[in-house]
This record gives sequence, structure tokens and C-alpha cells, in this order.
Amino acid sequence: MKVLITAAQFSSSISGVQRHALNIVRCLLTQSSISAVHFALAPWQQELVQAASLSSMDRVTTHVVEMDQSLSSRNLWYYRRLPELAALIRPDVVHLSYPVPVNASAISCPIVLTLHDLYPYEIPENFGFPKVIFNRVILQQCLRNVDAIACVSDTTVLRMKQYVPRGTWRKAIRIYNCVETEERYTQYSPLPGWQGEPFLLSVSQHRKNKNVQLLIRVFHRLLREGSVDPEMKLFVIGITGPETARIHQLVSDLRLDQRVVFLQGLPEPVLQWCYTHCKVLVAPSETEGFGLPVAEAMLAGCHIVCSDIPAFREIDKGHCRFVALGPGAEERFADAILASLQEPPMTQISLPQFSSEVLGTQYANLYRGLLSSVSSLGSAAHATSVQRLRRKAVAITERFSPESQGKVSESDRI
Repeated sequence: MKVLITAAQFSSSISGVQRHALNIVRCLLTQSSISAVHFALAPWQQELVQAASLSSMDRVTTHVVEMDQSLSSRNLWYYRRLPELAALIRPDVVHLSYPVPVNASAISCPIVLTLHDLYPYEIPENFGFPKVIFNRVILQQCLRNVDAIACVSDTTVLRMKQYVPRGTWRKAIRIYNCVETEERYTQYSPLPGWQGEPFLLSVSQHRKNKNVQLLIRVFHRLLREGSVDPEMKLFVIGITGPETARIHQLVSDLRLDQRVVFLQGLPEPVLQWCYTHCKVLVAPSETEGFGLPVAEAMLAGCHIVCSDIPAFREIDKGHCRFVALGPGAEERFADAILASLQEPPMTQISLPQFSSEVLGTQYANLYRGLLSSVSSLGSAAHATSVQRLRRKAVAITERFSPESQGKVSESDRI
């Protein structure tokens, strides 16, 4: 099978969506049935691809597509130019790494979408008005027109049932994000001005759902009360966003400018260093589709304090300290961090359900099921065939999932 993966996004710094797109490539390369992977990216993302060594991987071809960073240019490329690229490459499957406008009638093969979350509905503050309306329209248009939807968690599958029609969410299947131990890591501190001080870590974009302002207030409380080392720092890693100005204003108001450090675009080896050297990974998110930093921190053997939300519970039920949000959350997070600081070092744990080989098998089986439906009923009945045999593709995929690893109930099966 030949697969075209699209990853063109606005940011030139690494983000969760871009990391996911790169991880799809790694997953697919574990499968002998995948003959070629074509990876489409924007001009400003070329350094990310070089850092990931995609160009040196067998069976991988990268395509730098023509667009600028404006929203309209990116959306027009996906709707008008992606069909042209697909016609040139002639893939068996097109895989969209996040929701975009899609002209499905102009693409002659099945289209798979990775759905990370339903943020335009769950937390519209992430986008603001009227931008959130535009995001909802694109999300719904994409969900309607793709042939299968690979949700990154059961939590996201359940969210779909709240916000999209039955005919749409019935196309959904859960295929987790890939999370594996990073084999490469830097030997020296990559953190500016770091002199060995203890630090808390948060891997969070500057968006409302990440609750970075709550984390900063918690950190201020710990320092003010003298509960932690007076040299303690907080490192926040993530791309800037709608909350950046408010976050920096809060840091200034609390006089934490020398204590809170913001970073973005860190390569994987540097991020791994941060996980292995932090005292506690803190994730106070209001909502998440998956929670990649929590899973990565578990693999690295971090102490973890996180909000008690379904996506985090789906990743782990026994290794994190879960904190309820709502009134009193600041004090509860502070207490949980203090308790974690007093514990002995954690040991690394295994998360086989998130491995590239397991997920690569699930992707390949999903693709194979869609292609089987097309070939068995003919191109004229493409839409009908995909609809009829999606359940079969899901059933095949689930047989390769680790047993007892977060399976959905019978009523939630596609």
C-alpha cells in the first residue's frame, strides 16, 4: 500500500499535531504491507522534517508544497491542490493528520482523518469569536467527507457522539497516539540559564484548555509559602497562542519573571532530557483529546500531577496523582506537587498499547479494510462500499489491539 500523509500546519515549531504526523510515518514503516509513504509539508516545516531524519528513511518521500502561512492559503491548498498532488502520486490512501477542508469527490482513493479532539465545541475559548464558528464549519465539513476517522482516544470517540450526527461518528475508530521511549537524548542541559536548580515541567501550548495560568498560580503559592526549594523553577514548553499575553502578564504581576521560563520548538532529544531531569511533570488541563506529555512522562519515569479528566485517566489509572478541578484546585495541586516531591524516584513503565508496531498494524488494517470495500463493490459504489465495510475494518483493527487495553463497551463499537 502507498500512503500520502498531509502535515502542513501554521507553525514552524514542533507541535502535538506535527509530532503525530511524524509518528504515523514511523508506525507505517513497521509494516511490510506499506510500500511507500509520501509526506506533504509546508515550506516553513522543512527543519522539522530534517530533525526527524525523514529524508533518510527508506520508503519515505517528502513533498514541500507551495503555500504561505495564512489560514486562507493553507485551506485553499488542502481543498484545491491536495487532489492534484494525490492524482500525481496515486496513493492507495490519503491520511489527513488533522481536520482540514477536503474535496473528497476530487480524490479517487479513501481518505482517513486523525481526530485529536473536539475543542471547537468543548472549549470555544481556545479560538475566540467568530473564529470558533469557522473552525466548527471546517471540522464538520471534514468529518462528513472523509471515509474513516481515527480518533486518538476513546475519550475523543465519546466526544464525537455529543457533537456530530450519528452517520458521522459511526465512521470513527480509536487508534491511539504513538508514544515510545526516545532513544536519543542530549547529555547537557538545553535550558537557558539553568545551573542545576530543581524545576517543575509543563508541556503545554498557550491555550485556554491547558490551564497554564492555574499552574503559575500554584507555583507562586509554593514559593510564597516556602514549601519548595527557593531556587525552584517552572519550565513551560509549548508554542505560543491566544493565552500568551495573559500568561506573561500573570508572570509579571506575580514577579516570577526569573522563575518561569517559556520554551518552544524543542527537538525530541531535548524534550526527553527535560522529562528525565524535572522533579514533577504538571498537567492541569481542563480537557484533552489524549494527553501526550503525560504518557511520555510515564515512559521517562517522571512524577506526574495532572487534572482528573477522562483523557488522562484513559492513559493511566495508578501512576499519576489526579487532582480535581474547580474551587480549591490551586491548593489541591500545590498539595499534590508537594506529596510527589517527597516520594522516591519513579521507575519507567511500559505502555505497549502506544507502540509503533501495535499502532502500525492497526493503521494498516484500517487502510486494508477500506481498500477491500472499494475493490469488492467497484468504484461506482465507492461511497456505499466504504459505509458498509467500515465496521469490518474496525473489527479487524481491534483484533490486533492489546487485550484489555481501554476497549470501548459493546454499545460504543462502530
